[in-house]
This record gives sequence, structure tokens and C-alpha cells, in this order.
Amino acid sequence: MSDFFEKVIKQQEQKLPFVLYCKSNSDTIIGMFQHNDTLFNVVDFTEKGFVFASFDGNSIHLIPENQSEITAVIREKGGVEISKKKEKVSTVSEKKDFEKLVSKGIQAIENQEFKKVVLSRKEIIELENFDLVATFEKLVRLYPNTFVYCFYHPKVGVWLGATPEQLVKANVNVFETMALAGTQKDYGSDAVVWEKKEREEQQYVTDYIVDQLQEVALEVSVTEPYSIKAGSVWHLKTDIWGVLNAGFSLKQVVYLLHPTPAVCGLPKEASKAFILENENYDRTFYTGFLGELNTSFAVDSVSSDLFVNLRCMQICDSQAYLYMGCGITKDSIPENEWMESVNKSMTMKRSLDF
Repeated sequence: MSDFFEKVIKQQEQKLPFVLYCKSNSDTIIGMFQHNDTLFNVVDFTEKGFVFASFDGNSIHLIPENQSEITAVIREKGGVEISKKKEKVSTVSEKKDFEKLVSKGIQAIENQEFKKVVLSRKEIIELENFDLVATFEKLVRLYPNTFVYCFYHPKVGVWLGATPEQLVKANVNVFETMALAGTQKDYGSDAVVWEKKEREEQQYVTDYIVDQLQEVALEVSVTEPYSIKAGSVWHLKTDIWGVLNAGFSLKQVVYLLHPTPAVCGLPKEASKAFILENENYDRTFYTGFLGELNTSFAVDSVSSDLFVNLRCMQICDSQAYLYMGCGITKDSIPENEWMESVNKSMTMKRSLDF
């Protein structure tokens, strides 16, 4: 094992915070190892370091650059053997409960409470001899075109993920973001056909983001939607970029965008209220955001590079909590949404050999 990963193990044994991450299509794994166990928070988004924020925005933690040792290692390449140990079969009640939640969301849309809502569930997996470093390395190899991370803080816990969705990339007054919606399983063909439901959902997300950014940007440019594969599923993606007006800050952009319609719904406040009232569990950091904040060591001229915390799991003792969500519109079918959530769960299950 390399000195880099031995340091990871030692850091966790000493109950000291750290984060490991590998950007999309990068050969470099970056590690930030905090020197103390203080729980730092972001106040005005001028801080430097790695940010880890909750869905509700009430917890925005930071591993500070000036309180950490920062190092990097070139990742090992090669394929990954997936050895399924056992199949975790969802219970009838889990399926029934999620389909009931989706039906309730569809009814609220028909009642014109909102246009779209993203509803999620948590699945618990029992672990045997869990290896944090091996699981992180497997995620990096399995999903090289995503943002892969492992975050640990003794006062927050252990989280790992491989997210395809960028919240915002920014350098001075230039920004990039994306609209990501629509999901279907990869059956081995690049000829992906999107139904009306997925195309409408994608347009909702794109229109919302563009409308929000026009409040703070001189100009906003948008591509046509295109298909992108993330692990074992396909998504519809639209690239969005522009230049901020003078006087507007990264903090304002983040709060305009988070939570995006891809993880919350439209309109934001009404869908968010429905989620908090009806999901019956606390998302905590699932569908929050994370990433580099004003870092001085960026090699690609980007000082802030933030992502939405999708395709993630929380490790608690001998269990993994997996989180999956689906965008619900008036055309949604509860059973189909359940199957979409099952497909999404495979992103993390593959790294755990399920």
C-alpha cells in the first residue's frame, strides 16, 4: 500500500478529518488531511478548502486549506473485478412505501402545488469487513467520468460518492454549471431514446437554472441537451455558462442554484417543503453539495469546483446507508420510479460487491 493511503488509515485511526477526491477523467487523487479535529464552517464563501454541505443548507462544513496537509498521488489504472457476494433484496414494504410516496407527489403536482418534485429513499446494507481505502479506490476505477470522493470527520461521519452532477465551477467572475435530469438504465447501446417525461423534466431544470442565473449574470449561454453515461445509467445533460455581473459573489450563485431542481423540484420552496414533510427521513448530506472552495492549488485555473452529492453513501459502523432519488412529474409512474431508484442504487452497490 502506498504512503498516501497509509496516511489515510492513520488519519482515521487518530480521528482526524480528511477528504480524498478524484475529478472526472483525472489521473490524480488529491488528499487534504486536517491537523486537528475542529469542525470548521463556511460563513461567506471566501474561505479556502474543501466544503461539505447538507441538503437543507444548515450545515456547511469545511476542511480548511490553511489547517491541512495537502498531497496528491497518481491513481492506479486498470479494470475492476466485481464479485457479487450476495444480493440485497428490497422488501415489499420498501417498494410499497416508495411507490406510495411517489403517488402522493404526483397528486400534489395534479393539484398544482408544484411542477416537479424529487423524492428519495434510504436503503441500508449490512457490511462485512468494510475497507474504506479499497472501496474508494474501486469507486475511482469504476466511475472515472464522475467526481469521486471520500469525506471523513469524527463529528460528521464517513461519506463516499461518485457524482456526475456539477453545481458550479467558478474562477473570478466566470462560471459553469449544468442541468442534469432524466435517467434510464444502460443496456450497452449509445442510441439512447428519451421519452416525453424525461425531456420535459430536463427542460424544467434548464429553464429554472437559466432564469435564476440571469439575475446575477451579464450573459448566460446554453447547449442543446445531450446524453451522458454515469456508471450504469444514462442522463440528459445541458451545459450552462456565463459571466457574473460586477458585485455578485460565489455565495449568491450557490444559494441561487442550491438545491437544484434536479434534486429538489420546481418551484424550489414548495417542493422542498413537500420533501421535508413527506420523505420521513433526514437526507442530511445527500443532495447537498461538496468540493473545492477558492483553492490556491488548482491546476486547471478553477478556484472553486462544487458538485451535488448524488450517488453517495454514508458508512455507520457495520452498515452502509445508500441514498437514491427520482424526479417526479405529472407523467411519472410509481413502479417505474421505483425501478429507477433500484438502478441508481447499483452505483454504490457495485463498489461494495453487491
